[in-house]
Amino acid sequence: MRFLNRHPGRSGQWLLTLLPFLILALLYALGSATRLADNPNDKLLPSLMQMVDAVRHMAFMEDPRTGDYLFWADTLASLQRVLQGLGIAALAGLVLGIANGVFPVLRAGFSPLLTVISMVPPLAILPILFIVMGLDELSKVMLIVIGVTPLLARDLEHTGRAIPAELLIKAQTLGANSWTVVLRVALPQMLARLLVSLRLSLGAAWLFLISAEAISATAGLGYRIFLVRRYLAMDVILPYVVWITLLAWLMDWLLRAVHRRFFPWAEGGRA
Repeated sequence: MRFLNRHPGRSGQWLLTLLPFLILALLYALGSATRLADNPNDKLLPSLMQMVDAVRHMAFMEDPRTGDYLFWADTLASLQRVLQGLGIAALAGLVLGIANGVFPVLRAGFSPLLTVISMVPPLAILPILFIVMGLDELSKVMLIVIGVTPLLARDLEHTGRAIPAELLIKAQTLGANSWTVVLRVALPQMLARLLVSLRLSLGAAWLFLISAEAISATAGLGYRIFLVRRYLAMDVILPYVVWITLLAWLMDWLLRAVHRRFFPWAEGGRA
């Protein structure tokens, strides 16, 4: 049997999934042990116990200055921002995607502008957002919205334009008006694709959030990482990075589960 036709079994699938992570963990453990053996005060590659102690201190001991459990306060602040940003971006992207993907007149007016806007690096306009909207929550949420919305809208536009013309013509022949065609024909396909597009945009959304928090925030995962970097606190930074990755993975898993539950007919095109 050719290699490209081989498929792992259930146990083999789990083994192949876990193997790269186990290799990375082993390499890190070896590197940490080697550096700590040469210099017990080394901060670059802390041991597992050092990171566990740091997380226990951040997550289960009150901060004497604020009285908060910093790990959970940072997590809540960042999740609120990223969920608000993605929610607004999803709604705006869906509206723009339907407008440009289904209505040729609207596409002629808005699609070129959306293409140009999508080429603007969102981080380049972060100072403008801080000047216009201030340093509070709004600017951080809007950075996510501005960074993610054009990508979602363009992807959904392509989904709308890919709907077979015959399908639209049949719906109109049966008496459907424009909005009925949108609601009954285009919207289900757009929503299915929106969930996939959101999954693909999670990394970008977290990147924008961490960048904004690093510059101006008083709480948040990105804020904490850049705050403790001055102390070379890798025992805090590395667990925070792992935690951010885990949160993003959980969000991806949830979106995938919703996609499978409500749009099983679109599973062949999932990311």
